[in-house]
Amino acid sequence: MNKTKIEWCDYTINPVKGLCPMACSYCYARAMYKRFKWNPIIRYDDWVWHEGGYIPKGSKVFVGSTIELFGDWVKPEWLEIIFSYCKSCPSHTFIFLTKQPQNLIKLSPFPDNCWVGVTATDSLALSKAIYWLSKVEAKVKYISAEPLLNGYPIDGLSTALFKTGGINWIIIGQQTPISKKTTPKIEWIKEIVEAADKAGIPVFLKNNLRNFIYGEYGGKYKQIFKYAQDGGRELRQEMPK
Repeated sequence: MNKTKIEWCDYTINPVKGLCPMACSYCYARAMYKRFKWNPIIRYDDWVWHEGGYIPKGSKVFVGSTIELFGDWVKPEWLEIIFSYCKSCPSHTFIFLTKQPQNLIKLSPFPDNCWVGVTATDSLALSKAIYWLSKVEAKVKYISAEPLLNGYPIDGLSTALFKTGGINWIIIGQQTPISKKTTPKIEWIKEIVEAADKAGIPVFLKNNLRNFIYGEYGGKYKQIFKYAQDGGRELRQEMPK
């Protein structure tokens, strides 16, 4: 279990290790496996849980930050152990994120201290994510629009879909390493934030959007900022209630 720089959690833990078969072109973990010649064999590592007793109560733990945990390559008994551990630590919040939402239903209902999210990089992925999340029982269900590779519908469909799927949270970020080729359009961010606001869903804008938003669009689209009494402003980084 490691302290992390990911803004929406405190720690990451990877009980399943190995080179992720999803092979996403933007995957930082896959690149690290190749660079450092880490063991690519997919395997379960129970030892990582032993460090869990030393983290502060109330910590948010991202489970499976370097591999797709809900793919067919992860054995059911491994997932059973993982969620049993989550249940045994009710003071912590365990956060899961997947690109295989069709497999979430097999594990529903999720423990009360588990948040379940789906990565949706474009409109098609969003529709698929919300369809499957609507069939899942979890205290918090969320969408991670990172990397944001395309816009979402602008005709109000996003708002309706968010409500239909019971979505409780939206994360927005951009692909890293950052480049002009992978920087999302401000209109895409605006669309998602407006749809989330209409649906009453908290929005978390990641720090990797900061320079882009402040540098080029600092004076526009006030809904992406939160304002302090002294006139200062920060990106909205809201958490589920």
